[in-house]
Amino acid sequence: MGRVTQRLKVERRDGRTLRRIESVAVEEPLEIRVAALPDGGVPAGSSPLRPPSTTVTTTMRLPGDDFDLALGHLVAEGLVAGAEDVATMMHCTDTAPDGSPTFNVVEVTLAAGVSLRRPVTERTEVATSACGVCGSASVDDLLAVLPHRPSDDDVRVPLAAIHAGMAAMRERQKVFEATGGVHAAALLGPDGTVLAVREDIGRHNAVDKVLGWAAREGGLPLRGHVLLVSSRAGFEIAQKAAVAGVPVLACVSAATTLAVEVADRAGLTLLGFVREPRATALSHPERITD
Repeated sequence: MGRVTQRLKVERRDGRTLRRIESVAVEEPLEIRVAALPDGGVPAGSSPLRPPSTTVTTTMRLPGDDFDLALGHLVAEGLVAGAEDVATMMHCTDTAPDGSPTFNVVEVTLAAGVSLRRPVTERTEVATSACGVCGSASVDDLLAVLPHRPSDDDVRVPLAAIHAGMAAMRERQKVFEATGGVHAAALLGPDGTVLAVREDIGRHNAVDKVLGWAAREGGLPLRGHVLLVSSRAGFEIAQKAAVAGVPVLACVSAATTLAVEVADRAGLTLLGFVREPRATALSHPERITD
């Protein structure tokens, strides 16, 4: 499966020793850099030096869908509004010790005249795949800058459609099927169609990949949509859903207290333990119909 899995020799022990080959999910760093163009843009036909860039974050991720991950991270962290703020995205020519390209750096060049919407230094960090961006000042700060409020969305979603979406997401988790080692996120359209599924070793990265896809498709804000995650919902995932304007967030496992607080105050419907035929509504259950 290309760069996303690696075949390794292992020993399985269950009272006897069985030597075999198994697939393991690849984990590699991705550095996301941002560069700004001059207000006048780049003249047609010219070849100016590339503008200087700033590293926004470095995250451990499953290689693939890197542009979705980069754009989704910038959107979810309130650094850009959407794809319209971006001129280009490209892999930099970083190389491994053997000289082969690693494709582990993405440089995002902002559109002419666009600058990041907040200083990078406020919440720039080396992010682990498990913990996205930890340390937002408060839920109050998040709510004060939400570009799209889920509370304004009066969509109604049948629980059966969410269960069907979860099943469809599971069927499309090819790397999980091969390794058992990755999370997934999916986006359901207003008609219940599965629009995008992304996998990653980090649940936050999987969500960023889905949101980046939606941003590239011009789909923000995600009114009437449902965000599915194959994990628990913590503060960061609820934050990302709220920033993207998603009215319903459904997770396979539990939710944390801060996730519930974000969802309740932002007007986001949060479902936990979504396993057919059940689901637990932790906030704004009125959107879910039987």
